[in-house]
Amino acid sequence: MSHIRDLRPNIIVTHDAYGGVTGHPDHLQTHRITVLAAQAAAMEGLYPDAGPPWLAQSLYLATHPHSAMGTLAKIIGSRKARYSVPDEQVGLSVDVTTWLGKKIDAILAHCSEVQRGALPGLVDSLPPNARTELLSTEWYICWELP
Repeated sequence: MSHIRDLRPNIIVTHDAYGGVTGHPDHLQTHRITVLAAQAAAMEGLYPDAGPPWLAQSLYLATHPHSAMGTLAKIIGSRKARYSVPDEQVGLSVDVTTWLGKKIDAILAHCSEVQRGALPGLVDSLPPNARTELLSTEWYICWELP
């Protein structure tokens, strides 16, 4: 919360309420903490020693629309849990092809998950064209904060 007050961002980005497409418990907790921190940062009487209150304009929740699930199932199969939201809840989609190499490097940096066959392990085993198809778009639910 103090970081939000220090940095004074206009937009805060986190996972959606499902914890992303896999529902990973760490991503669920990241969502909860980030939403609470964004709200707390705006409360004038809460933690006055953490700096002046700051209300970000928006919270962007990284998500996956229902319409993307066919591509996901085609590439990684149906053996993994897949959480998605109705397409009309998605307020922003971003083509991240330009940064795809860095994104893949970040995914593969989760060494323990690569080794035990979690989603990063599946990404590691994919041919380049499948990685591009699977990872070149990101979707966000956009919440305006009060």
